[in-house]
Amino acid sequence: MAKDEQLAANQAEWASKLADKVLPRSPERDTDFTTESGLEVERLYTPLDLASLDYQKDLGFPGDYPFTRGVQPTMYRGRFWTMRQYAGYADAEETNARFRYLLDQGQTGLSVAFDLPTQIGLDSDHQLSRGEVGRVGVAIDSLADMELLFKSIPLDKVSTSMTINAPAVVLLAMYIAVAEKQNVDVKKISGTIQNDILKEYVARGTYIFPPAPSMRLITDTFAYCAENLPDWNPISISGYHIREAGSNAVQEMAFTLADGIAYVEAALKVGLDVDVFAPRLSFFFNAHKNFFEEVAKYRALRRMWAKIMRERFGAKNPKSLMLRFHTQTGGSTLTAQQPDVNVVRVAFQALSAVLGGTQSLHTNSKDEALALPTEESARLALRTQQVIAYETGVTDTVDPLAGSYFVENLTSQLETRAWEYIDKIDQLGGAVAAIETGYMQREIQESAYKYQQDIENIERIVVGVNKFQIVEERHDGLLRVDPNIAEKQVARLQQVKSGRDNRAAASALVKLRSVAGTTENVMPYIIAAVRVYATLGEICGVLRDVYGEYKPTATI
Repeated sequence: MAKDEQLAANQAEWASKLADKVLPRSPERDTDFTTESGLEVERLYTPLDLASLDYQKDLGFPGDYPFTRGVQPTMYRGRFWTMRQYAGYADAEETNARFRYLLDQGQTGLSVAFDLPTQIGLDSDHQLSRGEVGRVGVAIDSLADMELLFKSIPLDKVSTSMTINAPAVVLLAMYIAVAEKQNVDVKKISGTIQNDILKEYVARGTYIFPPAPSMRLITDTFAYCAENLPDWNPISISGYHIREAGSNAVQEMAFTLADGIAYVEAALKVGLDVDVFAPRLSFFFNAHKNFFEEVAKYRALRRMWAKIMRERFGAKNPKSLMLRFHTQTGGSTLTAQQPDVNVVRVAFQALSAVLGGTQSLHTNSKDEALALPTEESARLALRTQQVIAYETGVTDTVDPLAGSYFVENLTSQLETRAWEYIDKIDQLGGAVAAIETGYMQREIQESAYKYQQDIENIERIVVGVNKFQIVEERHDGLLRVDPNIAEKQVARLQQVKSGRDNRAAASALVKLRSVAGTTENVMPYIIAAVRVYATLGEICGVLRDVYGEYKPTATI
């Protein structure tokens, strides 16, 4: 009898003699044993579940194709992931103080949250900015704000991520100008701009321009960074917000990779060399609650992206094939009820990201379902990462869950399901077409609706929400943004406008307008405008005039 046949016979005998006899007196829980993506979880996994797995083809070694086991040969034995806590509120001065506090506490990279007006390219004095200035992030109107934001933070010594999309080119230009003022060689600055407009149309909504000009701004950024900023990631293709909008893990995988394909195709269309820009592409994923599904998700994503870049785009540089990613724990999984329990949720989510091989990590603070995090809760969130790094031992070997019958089976199942979605999106004409027809949006909406139904029907337990509730007192000590911050920010903006060379600013904006409608790269002109303190709103206003504004279509 063949080895697999013998094992199958032994497993059947085990089931009949042991498991089946136990069930009548000790039945299994009355629940669907499925992951959040609906994948069935079997009672037991054995080598039979990995019969088709080819180690060299499907897993390989860390740092080698298909990168399932990680993008670096030694992973965290060399150095830990970047501990990059997301922060930003009120004005540049207050956020600078929070940045410096977190750096003093051992954070190893910065991550900037911008307020809503900044995200949609409006200055703080715009009428639509009222009530939103400094609320969900820091207000940045001009280079003057950016200088304050990074005061006493040397940009050649710290890596910075900026969660900014529609006006990403402008914020990157400001960052470059700050580096110049610090006398830092811009070739030595490192970090990431999110710059992922497709997921904004799908999941988040902070878009400005229609898809075609938005994609043009992105490819201009690719080209500029490839030539001038060798250590800068010009995009972070984000599944995080797709998951936050209600997708499941499979949809997060497929829609993110489909967006990535669209960006590569756009770059190739304007003549860029895939092996010049692709090594600096980066990704951003969610760490959600189903622990093993999340670990398997990251491993499957690396394998899929390597195949996409090699087989679809013919990339030859090994770095072009590597899916490097930042992870943030699931904001939508945090509860306002019993917020201390969020510490436990975040710890497990962070652990899944580390076991999945992340390059960078943000851990949410326990109070974020109620308010922006306090210094104390932000420190505790950072300490969560530090405990995982220094105390648990999970970083001592590369990809420690490799070979698990369950994890490897789940990795392959997730990959298969994600390919099915990508094939469907290809049939629709690609990610842009799938977005314009509302396909991705509808899929996410249906997933979100089902998830909420499961919670309300108590088919999915959320501790403290639909089970194990307690009577809670008022939550005190939450961070409150100064209600006068808008007045302070507008006054600073007026001071910048009155103190700058307005003739030079006007001239720079005219030059930007003249090239925005051509095929010439706009980045040098935006940088020139930023240097003379043209504001974010003024620069985006010029681009609005040339490109128009995006109007979404109904998806229901």
